[in-house]
Amino acid sequence: MLSIYTDISFVNETYRRQLFPLLFDICILKDSRLSAFYRLVNTPEEADVFVFPINYQAFTVHKKAYHNFTKIIEAHNKPTWVYTSGDFGYTIKEDYYNFRLGGFKSKLKDKTFVLPSFVNDPYDKLIQDFIPLQKGEQPKVGFVGHAKAGFKKYLKEFSIYVKTQIKQVLKPSKNDKQAFYPSGFKRATYLNKLIDSKLIITNFILRNQYRAGVKTEADKIKTTQEFYENMNQNPYTFCIRGAGNFSVRFYETLAMGRIPVLINTDCKLPLDNSINWNNHACIIEEKDINNMDALLTDFHSKFSNESFEVFQKNNRELWLNKLQRVSYFKQINKQFIA
Repeated sequence: MLSIYTDISFVNETYRRQLFPLLFDICILKDSRLSAFYRLVNTPEEADVFVFPINYQAFTVHKKAYHNFTKIIEAHNKPTWVYTSGDFGYTIKEDYYNFRLGGFKSKLKDKTFVLPSFVNDPYDKLIQDFIPLQKGEQPKVGFVGHAKAGFKKYLKEFSIYVKTQIKQVLKPSKNDKQAFYPSGFKRATYLNKLIDSKLIITNFILRNQYRAGVKTEADKIKTTQEFYENMNQNPYTFCIRGAGNFSVRFYETLAMGRIPVLINTDCKLPLDNSINWNNHACIIEEKDINNMDALLTDFHSKFSNESFEVFQKNNRELWLNKLQRVSYFKQINKQFIA
């Protein structure tokens, strides 16, 4: 069991959306599944780890609380965990363990832990159980989402990037800076390459707006159903980064027990010191994008009918046992127990 010391005055409903995810489960949801792995302690001397209570960027605003907590950390030689939320995250100068959603693997410190996107179980929405799909002669790839190409789309994304950079100059934030990456434009371009290929079968629903521009709860439910039904019907799902360098769809695909086709844009994936991600996804480097249909076909050809179903079962089990929020922090616990 790991003993945690934090500034408990921030662990309440007021800061619910900013809480370090583990503290949310322990203190707000009071999830009993973690009681054998973690406990809160009242003094720094009792602690195995220090945890900043809310996301680091927000905590630094509370100058007195931040100063007092960092002084306590400095007085003890113990691991310290911080949470840097948002699409871009924040690189911590101090020697802390940084939990964040994404970033560029080649630039991240060794003490970075990538958080999965903590999605709900899709099968709760589909009201059915997981069943692996049989292997077809050709790989069948699904996708539902916002994907629009063309010069106007590229120009729109560039203008948004420029506005973001101007805001950064006028009101600097602590978030990591990123080069321009027209994710929506590239997503559409790459999907069209797959549509044009004769090597694979595609089953795409391409939207001109995010979530098809839904305005009513009924439309939201309908588009969500279409999204997960498409994943359920296709053994492969195309996944690529969005604004931040990570893909929520990647984790939704694993939760469905299907196989992500991940375009690797220097991504760091969760628990990569204990998970061989090549055993759970078809990972294609972005520099090889013009050959992605051939690379996916080669990946697909190596399966027998039986191993193809086992691969899907393993992905579902991986999500259940290591990538849900509670199960993820059980895995983190193992890495800090001596």
